[in-house]
Amino acid sequence: MTTHAPRRPRTADRLGLPVLRGHGLFITGNLIDSVGNGMLLPLGLLYFTDVQGLPLAQVGVAMTVGQAIALPVTFLAGRLMDRVGPKPVVVWANVLSAAGFTLFLLAGELWHVAGVYMLVQAGINMYFTAQRTLIMHVTEAEERRSWFAFTGSLRNLGLAAGSAAAAGALTVFGKGSLWWMIAVDAATYLLAAACFAALTTTPPEPEDAPPSALVTRADNARRYLLLVAANIPYVLAQAILAVLVAVYTTRALGLPASAASVLFVINTVIVSGCSTAVTAHVAPKVPRRAVAAGYLIMAVGMGAFALPALPYLAFTAWAALVVAIALFSVAEILLGPALSELSVSLTPEAAGGFTQGLYQFSWAIGMVAAPALFTLLLEAGPLLPWGVEAAACLIAMLAAPALKAPNRHRRRKPR
Repeated sequence: MTTHAPRRPRTADRLGLPVLRGHGLFITGNLIDSVGNGMLLPLGLLYFTDVQGLPLAQVGVAMTVGQAIALPVTFLAGRLMDRVGPKPVVVWANVLSAAGFTLFLLAGELWHVAGVYMLVQAGINMYFTAQRTLIMHVTEAEERRSWFAFTGSLRNLGLAAGSAAAAGALTVFGKGSLWWMIAVDAATYLLAAACFAALTTTPPEPEDAPPSALVTRADNARRYLLLVAANIPYVLAQAILAVLVAVYTTRALGLPASAASVLFVINTVIVSGCSTAVTAHVAPKVPRRAVAAGYLIMAVGMGAFALPALPYLAFTAWAALVVAIALFSVAEILLGPALSELSVSLTPEAAGGFTQGLYQFSWAIGMVAAPALFTLLLEAGPLLPWGVEAAACLIAMLAAPALKAPNRHRRRKPR
């Protein structure tokens, strides 16, 4: 008797969704982990200053120190992933973040703040070092970019839900609820760890590298380093929403504080709602071309952000910012899945622990450097941050054609 694979619903095809059946635990784990991250962003600084009574400036320094100490964890997680596989690393990463949040409740001194942020950031670095390779272990090769787009949408939804939950609790119950929200955040990471621990994974079959690969290991290494460098403008762009937009719109443009929140909501709606459809039906199928297109659009978006700061153009502020965030969001949709796909497929060793640790290090170092970089540039002039980021995006666009991955994917045989 011949059996046929179930036909995907037409709506799922139109939305560009991968086959979701059988992936409930993986989807739930990704969503819950993102909710925990979304709660972290508004809670951490407020908790240590308003509940624990620590000085604002010193807490900021302690947070940065803790996150910087956790930078090498990306390489340690990569070595661990090579030994035990990506699933245990993802599980332990969530447990480590849960431990860090639990210790928030006991931290009362600045060195405690540095320590707990080191633990939480170490967990985050571990998670993202292994998460892309884990996707390879739970999905089919031909759906990989769809899954990167879908998990990106889930992440945006989770971040927004976590931030909204934190804001709602603060509005209704006041700052006295911070202690309970920290405890809930720790619990969300444990729940995500349980979801990932229950996954059934299938490592992709080893793929035969072309004979020339035996004599081009150095070329592969150089190509992967180029990808890591080309990823940094995207990392910095991701940090812009959290680091730069609120300060720029209020101080340089004189807009109300709510302007940044409006732009964040627009970004969340576009990325969450359109990522899979755009990736499936609009984005170039070749990843390096999607990267080039994404960086070109991102550079134009940076120009739109800068437009209201030009002489006599302040009246364009709201229109320019809405156009800018729309372009930013489209660029994010093109860049995120394509760069993630290249990170695991660009070279024969791309999905391995060392290379994934190196790729994640570009994320970690970019996020640590972004606050100082963008605030210094903004202090020097309101146009500088956008000009520097636009120039970096154009350089990465010119480098994108060299990011050519070998076509080595084969469907896994049923087992």
